[in-house]
Amino acid sequence: MSEADAALWSRLVDQARGGELYLDDENAAYACAKACDQRITELQEFIRLARATQNVSGFGDFNMADGLTKKFLKQAIGEPHSIDQVLQEHIETVKNMREVMAISFKRITGKDIENATQFTNTTEQVR
Repeated sequence: MSEADAALWSRLVDQARGGELYLDDENAAYACAKACDQRITELQEFIRLARATQNVSGFGDFNMADGLTKKFLKQAIGEPHSIDQVLQEHIETVKNMREVMAISFKRITGKDIENATQFTNTTEQVR
């Protein structure tokens, strides 16, 4: 997602919180919120995998190797536009998407989406 996408969803969640915006389809809001939950889980796993890239080695003992190690480490973690930072930005955007869906669901049904998810999971386990 681009910075424009992140800014858009940030504005949309503000509008949803203010009551100006909501999705008026209960099933769509619920399905989108569940998809957001799944995407957040996947992105968090990618962050865990990206942290393994902190172990940059194997370039040899040349001066150039030290430079390469530093360059790849900066791309991996902790720097602006590094893998972990980009993934974290994606997570924040998806959280905003999910919040818009949760607000929409609550506005339509009067129930928190978390309660509906627990009820659905319990019902599916009983079947």
